[in-house]
Amino acid sequence: MTEDNRVSVSILDKEYQVACKPEEHHELMRAASELDSRMRAVRKSGSIVGLERIAIMVALNLCHELQQRPSSGNDPELTRSLTRLNEKLDSALASQ
Repeated sequence: MTEDNRVSVSILDKEYQVACKPEEHHELMRAASELDSRMRAVRKSGSIVGLERIAIMVALNLCHELQQRPSSGNDPELTRSLTRLNEKLDSALASQ
């Protein structure tokens, strides 16, 4: 079994430590980059203030996009991946 490593990701200029399997490092970094871009876009719009509110709006938008995909609800691997990502983000946010 592969051990998790601690990986540092930067989102809205804040550093978060996230546990990540070595083989998932690239995907985590891509996810963090996408999240950072989306959160910056929401913050730039000026209509939402506060890190938590920005994160919730981005999460709602991502969930909505996933629901629009016809097969996303039937893909157990996608569901597991999203659950793991959500747990990692929850853990990182809780430690801050």
